[in-house]
Amino acid sequence: MKNFQALDQQHVWHPCAQMMDYEAYPAIIIERGEGVWLYKRNGERILDAISSWWVNLFGHGNVWIAERIKWQIELLEHVLLANYTHEPAITLATRLSALFDDGLPKVFYTDNGSSSVEAALKMSFHYWHNVGKPQKNRFAHFKGAYHGETLGALSVGSMEAYKKLYSPLLMDTLEIEGPDCFRCEHQLDRLECSAECYAKAEHILGRDHAHLCAVIVEPVVQCAAGMKMYSPRYLEKLRRQCTSLGIHLICDEIAVGFGRTGTMMASHQADIVPDLVTVSKAVTGGFLPLAAVLAREEIFEAFYAPYEAMKAFMHSHTYAGNPLACAAGCAVFDLFDRTSVLEENRIKSALIREGAWPLAGHPHVGEIRTQGMITAIEIVKDRKTREPFHWKERIGYQIYRCAEKKGVLLRNLGDVIYFMPPYIITEEEIDFMTRVAVDSVREVLGR
Repeated sequence: MKNFQALDQQHVWHPCAQMMDYEAYPAIIIERGEGVWLYKRNGERILDAISSWWVNLFGHGNVWIAERIKWQIELLEHVLLANYTHEPAITLATRLSALFDDGLPKVFYTDNGSSSVEAALKMSFHYWHNVGKPQKNRFAHFKGAYHGETLGALSVGSMEAYKKLYSPLLMDTLEIEGPDCFRCEHQLDRLECSAECYAKAEHILGRDHAHLCAVIVEPVVQCAAGMKMYSPRYLEKLRRQCTSLGIHLICDEIAVGFGRTGTMMASHQADIVPDLVTVSKAVTGGFLPLAAVLAREEIFEAFYAPYEAMKAFMHSHTYAGNPLACAAGCAVFDLFDRTSVLEENRIKSALIREGAWPLAGHPHVGEIRTQGMITAIEIVKDRKTREPFHWKERIGYQIYRCAEKKGVLLRNLGDVIYFMPPYIITEEEIDFMTRVAVDSVREVLGR
């Protein structure tokens, strides 16, 4: 019998990991998934509290999505999307556009989140060139931003662990001090404030707008930065200023779209329509890779010209708009239409927060924050000063590993522990998930 763990260590270079850690913690081989559970080869199971990097909405092995893919695979597995099309791509594009009441009627398919960010950046840059304003050639982003790991996406991110080494390869972008509600300099509550912290962004965008193509933002929650949550009023102010100054607003909904923050799209909480929106991850319910850029009509029109004008958007991905992935995406929309999932999630969200609340008074828990189906527990060295632990102590990592041994996949973001489970999680499973998290924090940090 093959030793698959040994073969894994010999041949598989895992993402986002120091591979030396795998000597102490070999990769866990998952044989199958069902609901919120991942099953090992020996039959033991782990509750997937993070939806396998935020993609799984309706549970592993969801029958409805699987059946739609099976049906599609017997018809058409793939066809190029240049000069050809197919019903799943058309139907899904129609439904994606409807997310913003057809305010973003044009849908450009890619195959992963970073690629959709790259496409959105190029669209914005190319738009200004096509309309005769080539001086608008820079992008702005917010401190703590994460938009992917291809070179363009890294350029508009600010997380040192991903970006620092590659800085000689990246575009020169403008970083803006964004909202940091946990350490708010105004000492305000994000649920009640008027986004007073926007004044910094207002000044910088006002000063540099003549050279800016676009500003890109993760609406409502900066996920990879540690589930940093902020007021929708910040987005309202950003939308108004971008409109008045002639700057494209790109909303990156890759991690926060499709109900994660309590509304179908996070941008909806601010009641805004961006100029460009990127989607991926949950769009297929975690079954297949797919991504897209949703664009305003006026942006599309800047590329719509005779061939001789050389204004076409020359950007392509081999698997863009893959029929199987698009069929999965349509099935996800069906499940939203056929169920009251967003309403049910409000109840489940409250249960998750309630389950985590025993940690609220812990001397090393700085904050427990919730936005829709995302709940985050920020671990700090000093609760009063909010001083963090030194990164080399890897406190969050220790908690993640502790919870894993107890049967819950609770992967950390630095020293932030978070829940983002599939929507089909039950009350009993929520109780188990949160109890394991509470016990793991106490085990690593003491009671």
